[in-house]
Amino acid sequence: MSDILPGPDCTTMAEVRAGVDALDRELVALLRRRFDYMDAAARIKPARGQVRDEARKAQVIAQARAAAEAEGLPGAAIADLWERLVEASIAYELASFDERAG
Repeated sequence: MSDILPGPDCTTMAEVRAGVDALDRELVALLRRRFDYMDAAARIKPARGQVRDEARKAQVIAQARAAAEAEGLPGAAIADLWERLVEASIAYELASFDERAG
């Protein structure tokens, strides 16, 4: 199967799975881009203590929740995913900062 169908056009589980697998690959590529920004932040921030910014974290999660709800997605579930994403990003940025400083 070469064409990935939009979800509403899928009529078989093979089509659904192909679409999900393709989207997962795209999501990983987008996460690579997001984590590249974490590398940049680790390079730009002058002190390790500046890596964690709870106000910014709350803002990012709230924005994701609002965007999800505007798309008809479950806001609480998306906020939970973003909580995990932001914490993983912070951990990555701390490791990047330590590697640079080390």
